[in-house]
Formats: sequence, structure tokens, C-alpha cells
Amino acid sequence: MLEKNLPARRRLLTGLAAISGAVLLVSCASILGPREVDLPLHKLQAGLDRRFPVDNRLLELFDVRLSRPQLNVLPGDRVSLTVDASVAQTFLRTPLAGTLAFSGRLYIDQGRNGVYLTEPRIERFAVNGIDESVQRQLARAANGLLDRALPDIPVYSFRMEELRYAGVQYVPTRIATTTNGLRVSLEPAQPR
Repeated sequence: MLEKNLPARRRLLTGLAAISGAVLLVSCASILGPREVDLPLHKLQAGLDRRFPVDNRLLELFDVRLSRPQLNVLPGDRVSLTVDASVAQTFLRTPLAGTLAFSGRLYIDQGRNGVYLTEPRIERFAVNGIDESVQRQLARAANGLLDRALPDIPVYSFRMEELRYAGVQYVPTRIATTTNGLRVSLEPAQPR
């Protein structure tokens, strides 16, 4: 009789071992729990340098080129970005050149595994050789166009191996600015 139930016992033990293994893996993920990753400013800057220059056509009239980005962190989970800007148009003999400084709010896009700048707001707009009152008018006009010209700027994109630790897959969930970069909170990914 004992020999007759042996295959059933083996299946039961194999099933219990599989369930125990799954429970152990899930508990390991919860033991590891959330993590925080610091992203220093120089690493963020290097990522931005690879994404620039950025060329855009605005209002089908102006060709705008943004280059040489300089990133700074601000309180309140915001960053500022200063770029060299040049604007060309067929009726302009020489392109206008200057600097554009804007700030924006940071957010995490889990689908793209990155930290992005959104809601850009112009802080300073200086064009060489143009009167200051005209520059203010241009800055107001540019503020309205900035959302279309720079919809979402990737400040940092995670590589898949950066989101994996001790065999557990993580997802970015929160972000905060620090004095020298960003701190991103990671949590174990929920099984699908």
C-alpha cells in the first residue's frame, strides 16, 4: 500500500517544494525592500551632454538650436538648465545667438525607466545684440513655445542592470533633489 502512494507523495512533495521556493523568492524581494540610489550631478550632466544639441522648428518660421547644456539642482525637486541658443530664419542675415535658462519639475516615467524634466519655465533669456525690452518680449513668447519645443527632457535614463539588485527587479518610484544631484527611490517590481 505504501508503494502505491509513493508517486502521489512525490508529486505532493515536489509541489510543496515549488510553492516554498516561490514564497521564498517573494519574501526575499520584500526583505530587500525599497532602495535609494544617488545620481551625482556629473553623471546627470554627462547624460545630457549626449542628448544635445537639440534642433527644433518653431511656428514653421524659426530654426532653433540648443547646445552646451549646464544642469543645476534646485530645491523642491526642480532643476535648472542653461543652454546656448541660436535662432535662424531666412529673413535674418545672421542667426541670433544667446543663452536660455529655464527650470522645470522632475518626474519619473516608469514606462521609460527615466527621470524627466517637465513644465519648463524660462528664468533668463539673453540674446546678443538685442535691446533688453525686446528680450523680455521674446522671453514671454518663448515661454509659451517652450512646452512644444521641449515636451519632456530626459534628465536620466536607467539601464536595466541598474534596476536589478540581488536578482530582484526594481522600479523607480520617487525622486528628490540633493545638494549635489538626485536621490531616486526604487521599490521591488510587482509581479504581473
